[in-house]
Amino acid sequence: MNIKYDHAEIEKKWQAKWEADHLYRSVVDESRPKHYALTMLPYPSGDLHIGHWYAMTPSDARARFMRMNGYNVLFPIGFDAFGLPAENAAIKRGIHPKEWTFANIGRMREQLKSMGAMFDWEREAVSADPEYYKWTEWFFSQLYKNGLAYRKMSPVDWCPQCNTTLAREQVWGEDRHCERCGTPVIKKDLDQWFFRTTKYADELLNFDAIDWPERVKTLQTNWIGRSEGASVVFKTETGGRDIEVFTTRPDTLWGATFMVLSPEHPLVDVVTTADNRAEVEAYQAQAARQTDIEREATDKEKTGVFTGGYAVNPVNDERIPIWIADYVLMTYGTGAIMAVPAHDQRDFEFARKFGLEVRVVIQPDDMEPLDGATMTESVPAKGTMVNSGPLSGTPGDRSFDRAIAYLEEKGVGKRAVNYRLRDWLISRQRYWGAPIPMVHCEKCGWNPVPDDQLPVLLPDDVEWKPTGESPLKLHPTWKQAECPVCGGEAVRETDTMDTFMCSSWYHLRYLSPHYDEGPFDPREYDYWMPVDTYTGGIEHATMHLIYTRFFHKALRDMGITKGPEPMLQLHNQGMVLGEDHEKMSKSRGNVIAPDELVNRYGADTVRAYLMFFARWDMGGPWNSQGIEGSVRWVRRVWTLFTDPAAAAQGGRNATRPQADADARRALRRKVHQTLRSVTRDFEKFEFNTIISSLMELMNEMYRAREAGLVGTPEWDEALDIYLRMMAPVAPHMAEELWERLGKPYSIHTQPWPQVDEAATVVDEITLVVQVNGKVRDRITLPADADEATVKAAALASGKVQKFLEGAEPRKVIVVPKRLVNIVI
Repeated sequence: MNIKYDHAEIEKKWQAKWEADHLYRSVVDESRPKHYALTMLPYPSGDLHIGHWYAMTPSDARARFMRMNGYNVLFPIGFDAFGLPAENAAIKRGIHPKEWTFANIGRMREQLKSMGAMFDWEREAVSADPEYYKWTEWFFSQLYKNGLAYRKMSPVDWCPQCNTTLAREQVWGEDRHCERCGTPVIKKDLDQWFFRTTKYADELLNFDAIDWPERVKTLQTNWIGRSEGASVVFKTETGGRDIEVFTTRPDTLWGATFMVLSPEHPLVDVVTTADNRAEVEAYQAQAARQTDIEREATDKEKTGVFTGGYAVNPVNDERIPIWIADYVLMTYGTGAIMAVPAHDQRDFEFARKFGLEVRVVIQPDDMEPLDGATMTESVPAKGTMVNSGPLSGTPGDRSFDRAIAYLEEKGVGKRAVNYRLRDWLISRQRYWGAPIPMVHCEKCGWNPVPDDQLPVLLPDDVEWKPTGESPLKLHPTWKQAECPVCGGEAVRETDTMDTFMCSSWYHLRYLSPHYDEGPFDPREYDYWMPVDTYTGGIEHATMHLIYTRFFHKALRDMGITKGPEPMLQLHNQGMVLGEDHEKMSKSRGNVIAPDELVNRYGADTVRAYLMFFARWDMGGPWNSQGIEGSVRWVRRVWTLFTDPAAAAQGGRNATRPQADADARRALRRKVHQTLRSVTRDFEKFEFNTIISSLMELMNEMYRAREAGLVGTPEWDEALDIYLRMMAPVAPHMAEELWERLGKPYSIHTQPWPQVDEAATVVDEITLVVQVNGKVRDRITLPADADEATVKAAALASGKVQKFLEGAEPRKVIVVPKRLVNIVI
């Protein structure tokens, strides 16, 4: 009679024991090699979703595997707890963000524990805890003191009705209206704080010290967008006001027939004539309501307005008109371009629409001479310079350098490098975030709050307006402060920090979450850092993963951190889609609740299915029927290890000693072949093949049981190795069965088994025999049979002889270990 598999009782039992025994506590141990395994921390929304499980449980399995391989593993967890959802909850439900957030953390903490993961809960860090954000504020002060934090005017999305800034997700619809009141959103310039990420642009392009996916490195490279070219100065007819442009093609300057400024460019007001001002201002207002993505869309109809002003092309002294157009952004380059319509498609479409000259200055060597007046589209600037004054006739391989030399000789331009990357805007006009620890005094300007006065605590006694205005601005006393320089009256900064600031250093706080002499204990840092393996979604490639690299490098230059990078290895998981192949969302009704699955099937089964159903780095649609395969596997494992009837069949088959020896050898071969493949797959994060390998081995063990191998040394070894391989995947069941085998507690502190390569060697192989490419027979031979033996055996086949009819074959082709093809 089988012992019932009660997953709820077993999981509760072992989770309680592991916690009581501090089994997963990680402490510095200089005698052992360390492995810092980090998975991206969750936002405390209130419910753990299947995406959390998909990201975390395979990461946990990999961390467990590393521990069994002798590493002292740190696998911490915490909560990225500041953010807009808590403020929305405050407004909609009348609940304080702190109360909402920490209640959610309490719930999600229990959900996370239900995974059975080896999280070291004594290292939990919560970014909204003053114990944490004290040091977030301290880091801001260090960046400011080292010239890496500064304040400047920058546009935000603004609702004029609510009188507040809006986050990207609060701007709805194609007409870009406020989610709360429906008022059209506008752009408004506010004084805001920035970090100088651009100072590290070139270093961020160097990936030599990290093993990260090529896709992430490509995304970061494109995001940083390093371009080599020239900075060129165009004088305007407005006295002393020059326009600087960056161009990657200085050899096309002679083809610049007009200029285009971003509608937000500060010189627009200067160059615009009185006759054109009304039209220009109307266009500026229209552009201010569009996103950068909308403005840059290549299929968008080109629009623009002539300012009435003119500039002078510095290479030929021609007078060219200055326009404004929304496809030019202030966030790239200088916010001004020289338009070369013959060789740029956007400029070409603009020129044709507004009747501006198209002048060819690069003639492709493989085309007939181009005529700007009759061209139907722009032509790439690859070829010989033409219509370019003294540089006409310069071949394409020399044009770039000759053009820069010409600019520098005339004193109107110079070689330059430009980046798409912008400095990091960290100001948020919100309450629920880490306060920016700066105060402003009319006499002394901006100064950081002294370190001994940190943290600047968020006030609890705040009121929420339906408009969403930050309570920090409206609080009667909170913003009143004393100037740290002169002691006079000062005003606190009421903006809070971007939550990406908190997540840029959370891996450091895990090292010593209660340490109060600094952001982390130096001894812990020296042992654990850098992070060895980081797991999380690729959607963070161009924000969090750039910010955390910048943060580390900036702190390194201040002597706070060490080394070139914070995380050495990165692995990205894919996404679990709904059964309808769509992204999961409550509105679609396709959300999978892991709590329900755990209650029904058990955590180990859910863990196994999440590792099995798709390649981890790709993800795929959930299949509620598919999980039954993992259910059957878990039950079959349980039955094999606990079925007394199976144990009673132990002993050898005395009547078939050779068959018994062959079966024992075959079982051991399969065990060690599986161990080899599972080990390799854990190392490569290929979890789906780990589960399929364990399923195949389980089938082989059932056959071995029927062959009477229970009780043999090979059987006992198979049980032992199987549970060790299974332990990272299904930790509760593995622990329970390990105990039932009478093994020492805990399986999770046992070493990973070693592959016996000699046992994996195949004694015999089966080869396909073809005649003229068609399968006619199969032959079994010793695995080490040479080619002559293989040919002889194939030709001796009775089925082959029928086709040969006594004749000699024209050719015999042997594909080693696979097939023989006889050509007649």
